[in-house]
Amino acid sequence: MKILQIDSSALGDASVSRQLTKATVDAWRARYPEAELVYRDLVADAPAHLTAERVAVVKFGKDSELTPVQAEERALIDAIVGEFLSADVVVIGAPMYNFAVPTQLKAWIDRLAQAGRTFRYTETGPVGLAGGRKVIIASSRGGIYTAGLEALDHQETYLRTILGFIGVTDITFVRAEGLSMGPEHRERAVAEGHQQAKASPGLAVAA
Repeated sequence: MKILQIDSSALGDASVSRQLTKATVDAWRARYPEAELVYRDLVADAPAHLTAERVAVVKFGKDSELTPVQAEERALIDAIVGEFLSADVVVIGAPMYNFAVPTQLKAWIDRLAQAGRTFRYTETGPVGLAGGRKVIIASSRGGIYTAGLEALDHQETYLRTILGFIGVTDITFVRAEGLSMGPEHRERAVAEGHQQAKASPGLAVAA
């Protein structure tokens, strides 16, 4: 088994989503001690935002035709797609920033969504090619968006949509909500998130 862990919070050790990704991965590795772990920190090693030069890389076939920036971009795409497709379990730390995901995580997704590799277009519409793996999302939010504020949630809904687009249907959320609603609520939310993380190994591993 191979586990891919992705962190995207800028808060370092103070990050709840990083606590939850670690707790989730620790629980999986305790259950499957032979599991290989691949780790990518999107803050420490942040993917560049897309530019016209970087986007154009998909139009080039030969490495000799690439600029240095485009060669770097192609290598980054290959690494991100390869890590994801080789993983049986993917654990993604996704805090909510201004109702959406961090820009670092969006930049990672921009490399993951590759026509012909993680999805393809057909006469009847797009088809995802990246299914067959479990994705666990460690979601942290300052407010509570599962009870009346669903219309403001462009974090979890976006992640579920883009992962579904590339064919991933086995998605679990390990969630800590209301982190900005006072110390007691924060402590309770973090504890509940850790309990969810510990329970996640009980779910069946995708074939």
